[in-house]
Amino acid sequence: MQVGSSYKQRAPEGAFDAIVIGSGIGGLACASALARYGRRRVLVLERHYRIGGFTHAFTRPGYEWDVGVHYLGELGERGGVRAMFERLTDGSLRWAPLPDVYDRIVIGDREYDYVTGARRFVAKMTGYFPREAAAIARYVTLIREVAQSGQGFFVDRALPAAVSRLAGPLLRRGYLRYATRTTLDVMRELTSDEELIAVLTGQFGDYGLSPARSSFAMHASVAAHYLGGAWYPVGGASTIARAFAPVIEGAGGVLRYSAEVDQIVVESGRAVGVRMVDGRELRAGLVISDAGVANTFGRLLPDAGLAPSLRSALHGATASIGYISLYLGFKHTDAELGLTGTNLWLYPDAHHDANIARFLADPSAPLPLVYASFPSAKDPSYRDRYPGRATIDLITLCPWEWVERWKDTAWMKRGPDYVALKARFTERLLEALFARLPQLRGKVDHAELSTPLSTRHFASHPRGELYGIDHDPARYRLPIRAQTPVEGLYLTGADLVSAGVAGGLAGGVITAGAILGLRGVGSLLAQR
Repeated sequence: MQVGSSYKQRAPEGAFDAIVIGSGIGGLACASALARYGRRRVLVLERHYRIGGFTHAFTRPGYEWDVGVHYLGELGERGGVRAMFERLTDGSLRWAPLPDVYDRIVIGDREYDYVTGARRFVAKMTGYFPREAAAIARYVTLIREVAQSGQGFFVDRALPAAVSRLAGPLLRRGYLRYATRTTLDVMRELTSDEELIAVLTGQFGDYGLSPARSSFAMHASVAAHYLGGAWYPVGGASTIARAFAPVIEGAGGVLRYSAEVDQIVVESGRAVGVRMVDGRELRAGLVISDAGVANTFGRLLPDAGLAPSLRSALHGATASIGYISLYLGFKHTDAELGLTGTNLWLYPDAHHDANIARFLADPSAPLPLVYASFPSAKDPSYRDRYPGRATIDLITLCPWEWVERWKDTAWMKRGPDYVALKARFTERLLEALFARLPQLRGKVDHAELSTPLSTRHFASHPRGELYGIDHDPARYRLPIRAQTPVEGLYLTGADLVSAGVAGGLAGGVITAGAILGLRGVGSLLAQR
């Protein structure tokens, strides 16, 4: 079921209190919060032909794949992410738990299982590394403490600049202590065992940076997020947008896809609406961008709309790396193929940073990372919706430079050299999968590969980056706030908080809180 309507076929009418650019999880969450707690009529504009951003799914005859929702944490009965979803979607989403082993880290030919529950995780890792028991216990304590301290840091991003100057230093201090250090630096203070470090940082693909480059605070947030286990939306990723839509539309809001914004309209220093690519202007008292920092300040905002010093600082942010994704379909059930919902993280050896550096310098070098997700096995409704079928997603790194020369070509019409590049990576990813799961060889019915050009085409990320701006230590010093220096213009989504669906969701809540004020924040954060 399609969410919203086409802008090209049904232009929005009437007056709106706010316009949201982008229908990713941050934009939808912010629009829903404004509708529910502020009684605001919100217009959501999405350039893609489907609402949902990276939470949408796509189909081919007999199959469906997610594009960005592979698993989520904190969705247990008392989970914070579950509470936010329930408030903003009337509790309409259902979640299926992944197996007890939600992630399996494979280093060469050695397997390490991530099991549900902090104590059980410590016991499991200690079983693999008995001499490192104390280090493992300290690690789990530390990631939980750092993740907890992030609440103050992100609340600060909802505060007006004047208030932040007073309260911000105290709110930010604990998180910044680790946000401005690399994951590898902190890990080497805990242990000298390089294999243990490689195992404990084996989820780095969830935020896109290897241990020597990533912020430890980002790593801690992701690792702590999954300590209580992992879940997947019943009905697939597209159910997320369908759950937000009734709340937004119930307050008179409107969702339009195929609706590309050309520019944010600024008059007398205030954002007053947007200009569409067809030249039409849409007006509202608030403009909220879920298009990311690069698009918002680099493309959508007029040059006169931002102080040069701030524009320069934001332009200094580095884009995260792009990815290649291979979507596979099988005319067999998951049970017949021996597949479960456990994610696989496949690494050639324990040297994550060196392997990535070698691969970026030479594309023919061994793949430094292959992530395998099994969406049909995670979703108990898939067997009813697509009987006799199974799906797998395979993901690896791909820098923008490898595909940049085709950036001005049309989607699906990029020429034989591009087709050959995709074929080579398809074969390499398949061989990595078959090496681990040999029973799948010869059984692939459908294989379709996307590159960073697909991300650029559909999500308008300038360099095809998957995670917006990099989650390196420098990111946490950037002057990013929900309320921008342009009056009436707000930023939301993952670039405001952190990578992933949960990060984008939190970004939406933070931006809504910045707009609604203390009373609205109280409603958003009230106990269920």
